[in-house]
Parts: sequence; C-alpha cells; structure tokens
Amino acid sequence: MPAGCTAWRRPPGPAGRRRPVRKGRARRAPLPPRSSAAPAQRALLRRVAPTTTSEKREIPLRSRIFADLTPLRSSADYRRLWCGNTISWMGQQMTALAVSLQVYAITRSTFSVGLVGLCSLVPLVIFGLYGGAIADTVDRRKLGLYSAAGATAMSITLATAALAGYHRVWLFYTVVALQAVCFAMNSPARTSMIPRLLPTEQLPAANALNSLTSNLGLMGGPMLGGVIVGLWGYQAAYLIDVVAFSGSLYAMWRLPSMRPDQGEGPRRRASVLDGLRFLATRPNLRMTFFSDMAAMVLAQPRALFPAIAVLWFAGDAKTVGLLVAAPAVGAVLGGLFSGWLGGIRRHGLAILIAVASWGAAIACFGLSRHLWLGLFFLAVAGCADTVSMVFRSTMLQAATPDAMRGRLQGVFIVVVAGGPRLGDFLAGSAADLTSPATAVIGGGLACVLLVTGLGLGRRAFARYDARDPQP
Repeated sequence: MPAGCTAWRRPPGPAGRRRPVRKGRARRAPLPPRSSAAPAQRALLRRVAPTTTSEKREIPLRSRIFADLTPLRSSADYRRLWCGNTISWMGQQMTALAVSLQVYAITRSTFSVGLVGLCSLVPLVIFGLYGGAIADTVDRRKLGLYSAAGATAMSITLATAALAGYHRVWLFYTVVALQAVCFAMNSPARTSMIPRLLPTEQLPAANALNSLTSNLGLMGGPMLGGVIVGLWGYQAAYLIDVVAFSGSLYAMWRLPSMRPDQGEGPRRRASVLDGLRFLATRPNLRMTFFSDMAAMVLAQPRALFPAIAVLWFAGDAKTVGLLVAAPAVGAVLGGLFSGWLGGIRRHGLAILIAVASWGAAIACFGLSRHLWLGLFFLAVAGCADTVSMVFRSTMLQAATPDAMRGRLQGVFIVVVAGGPRLGDFLAGSAADLTSPATAVIGGGLACVLLVTGLGLGRRAFARYDARDPQP
C-alpha cells in the first residue's frame, strides 16, 4: 500500500470500529483524566513560579492601580493592627490640635504654643533609639500594649483636667512629653511586628497602607479636632481620643507573643550601640537614611510658606494653609494609587528616583508664580515622598534581621522627627541670607545632585533586588 494511505482495522469484537491510524505517525499518549486536584496544583505552581506576562494580564486593573488590600485580607492580626492604629492616630492628631488651642487660650502666647512642639520633639529624638532597643529585648506585643495604655492614660488626664477646669500650662507640657515617650516606645515595636505577620512580598502594600493612615490622620485629625472643640469643647476631643485608643489596645491584645528572634543561646539586653554598629556596616540600609536626609534637610520649604504666600502669591493665612496641605494631599493620592508599587523589585533605584523627583518638584515650585501651579508641584513632591517612604520602610523590614529591627526603626523615628526640623532651620537661614526663591530652588537642585551622587557612589544600592534583600 502506498505511504500515507489509511488502513482500516476490524475490531476484535462488537465494540465497533477504531479510528484509522496513519502509517508513519506515532499514536499520542492518552490525556490523564481531569481531576479536582488540578486547579490546586496549578495555583501552587503560580505561587512558586515567577509571575509571567500572561499572569500579569489576569490581575485586575483596579489591583494594579489602587492601593493593594491583600495584607488586610490575608492576615487578621495585621488587619486589626492597621484598623486600630488608623483610629487611634486620628484621635492623637485631634488631641494635638486641641492642646495647642487650649495652651493659646490660656497664655495668648505663640511662644508657649511653640514649646508644645518642642516638648514633643525632644523625647522622640532621645527615646526613639532606646525604644527600639527595648523592642529588640522584650516581647513586642507587651511593649506595644503597655505603651498604648500609657498614651491612653495621658488622654484621660487631659480630659479630666478639662472637665475639672484645671488650666495649668505645665500640665500640658508634661502630658505632651509623656505622650511622645509612649509613641517612641510603641512605634518601633509595632513596625517590627509587621514582617512577622505578613510575607515579604506583601510588605510594600502594607507600608503603602500605613502611609495612607499617617497622611489621612495628619489631614483629617486636625480638621475634626477643630470642629469638635468648636462644638463641644476641649474635653470632648480628649474623650474621643480615649475611645479611639481602645482600637489600638484591642489589636495589641489579640496579637500572639512577639519576642525578637535572637537565635540560639541565652537572651541578652539589646544595645543601642550594637544597632548603630550594625547600621554602619550595612551600606544598603545606610543609603535609605542618607537619601531621606537629602530630601528632608536640603529641600524642605515648609518654614518659608508664610513668606512665600505673601511675596509670591499676594495671599494670606488661607494661602499658607493651601501650601501646607498640598504635599499632604499628594501623599494621600500616592497612597490611594499605590497598587503598582508591589510589582517593583529594584527598591533602591525606586528610592533614588523618588527622592530626585521630590527635589525636582520642589525646585519647580520655586520657579512657579501661579498659586495652583505651585500647589501642583507640591502635591507631586508629596506623592514622591510616599513612594520613597514605602520602599525605605520595606527595605528596613525585609533586609534587617529580626533581632535588629526595633533599633533600626528607632533610628528611623529619629531621622523622620529630626530631619524636617533641621531642614526648616536650613531653609529659613538660607532665605534670610539670600531670598526665598534662591533657598527653595537651590535646595531642590542640591537634593537632586546629592542623591545622584549617592547613587553613583553606591551602585549596588540601585541594583538592590527585593527578591534577594541584602542589607
């Protein structure tokens, strides 16, 4: 029979005819039966294997644009911690405004109101490092619980004094300082818990949600505080803060024990100096702080806003309020539209670009003489700051051993608290020696040049890969 022709074979029994078989072709092996285990196996392969282009297309567009809520869905402990911190942070900002208003009502002195900020800053800088060392020594859950209870007691003290009509300024200064101490103890413990509650790939999304909490509290807390004080008095704001702290207390109470992982051997007290030595020998982690200081110290125009509102925009106090609010609005928008951050692996390069974008936006703000254009550039700067903060926090959490996380978070508090104040002083001094425009434009360009030099001097930082975090 010629090649390629079809031959029919009669079946041995009554089962009917078989399909024709072409000569020269091997018969295909039969497919395995489809079972219920196949979807589970495919899902497992998708989790283990790297994400492909086709799989990226399957991700909903909303998840790639808006804030990723996966950490809230995957971990009940993190969900309670985030919700409790969001509520309590809003209450703290309400209390901060109410204290400033009440101190001014008692003294009629702006200097006395300024001392409130100083009483909050000094304990943060001093106790931030020691709070981190304590978080690396004791059970972080207990430290977070006790420090939150201490902050609640301070709010109860303020509410009691307001109800009793006790108006002594020293009481407000003391309470504000003790609240700062509680925060310096609570923050390193709380942020050090997050890598223990979530997988590494969810840390950028979690830090974006945390930034959203912080910026919404800074925007909405004072507004709510002003409305509540105007309607029901100072005591109402303090009592609401007491109730708000219950969310944080409940979240800490429900957490499992969170003792730092110090490896084998006897447990010992963590040392602040050991943490600083560790940071000194970890170039990638050092770069996160250097880049942040470049932005906060060199390109921080906040202290110049009152003069800029008058000289550039012929405005008043409302214009100053818009200038102050614009970076916060940009930061909130950056948090709301942060879904794309989870797909970035080169975190070091992202930090360098974000900090350079901050500096460039500040320089462009210095060139603008139209109010709405200036507000736009400030909002862009705030959005860039959110991106930088997300990746800096993620690197600190992912590339740091658990036994050191509290101390590095303490350094983070000191930098975040002290850097902008130093930037205010530098901007005010430069503007007094030259002009506000020179100070703002020069500061923005200096930030861009410095962060570019840092990136060129430490090229390994730009190559940092989140899949292999190296400190």
